[in-house]
Amino acid sequence: MVSDSRPEDRHNSGDNVFNGLSVGPEEASLFTRFTASHDFSANTRRAMAQDVRKFARWFAETNRESFVVGRVTTRDVTDFKDRLRRNEQQAVATVNRAVVTLRRYFGWLADQGVVAANVAKPVKELHRQQLAPKGLDREIVRRLLREIELRNDVRAGAIFALFLYTGGRISDLVNLELTDLLISERTGSVVFRLGKGNKQRSVPLPLPARRAIQAYLETRPPVSASKLFVGERGPLGDKGIRSLCDKYSAIIGVKIHPHLLRHTMAHKFLEDNPGDLVALAQILGHENLNTTRRYVERSQDQLAQATERINY
Repeated sequence: MVSDSRPEDRHNSGDNVFNGLSVGPEEASLFTRFTASHDFSANTRRAMAQDVRKFARWFAETNRESFVVGRVTTRDVTDFKDRLRRNEQQAVATVNRAVVTLRRYFGWLADQGVVAANVAKPVKELHRQQLAPKGLDREIVRRLLREIELRNDVRAGAIFALFLYTGGRISDLVNLELTDLLISERTGSVVFRLGKGNKQRSVPLPLPARRAIQAYLETRPPVSASKLFVGERGPLGDKGIRSLCDKYSAIIGVKIHPHLLRHTMAHKFLEDNPGDLVALAQILGHENLNTTRRYVERSQDQLAQATERINY
């Protein structure tokens, strides 16, 4: 049985990735050369080592022979993928990561002339059902905003208002400067100058967002920094905003993070403006409308509720 929880899998990489397994004499050095020839992050190296070790263990146990890359077939990779999903019931993302790892590893082996061909190349990843990204329920948003008001936390009020009313990314908020705000009594907008891909976009500010930002501006410390959001030690960065999310997560008892708030805004926009994907894409800064279309897909909970209504 293939297990994903053996302690050695969680830390082995490089030369010791195959410790305790039945493998050919050159396997460890081949894998070390593979990882050394790529600029992988430490997390990626660990993940790939775990995937290859998992496959090597399965190969040796199933075929009753030592793991040697030259003995691996496309059927082996296919059967391994099926075993992970059907027998081990591992997540689609976990299975697909293992397939991608093997495809990259055997592709490198083929390039190096160690094997004749990339036997993992024909093996397709599992299809992932497209579900809408999760957002916060209205009740939870109300609870969050109420706790902010009770604490008179005007800076938090402005930050969360920007997330919830503009769908901005955390990088958008961190890079905001005072001059990026255009607010009058009847209208307002914010310019996100350094969006994803360094693309600029202008997003309208509805009345609740304008009020929250104005309240913060009236109490903003008189510092020389041009950034909109500042703290005791200067401009508020990524870490500061995430810490604020953690603080209110603990207060309301629900885990919140910047991208969840972005998803929340997208869902609420489409709820109030059904089918207007073009406008939402413009607000969120999506170049491809297919990216925005995710929000019209049903969530897992919505699918579950729908199937519960089936009655024969």
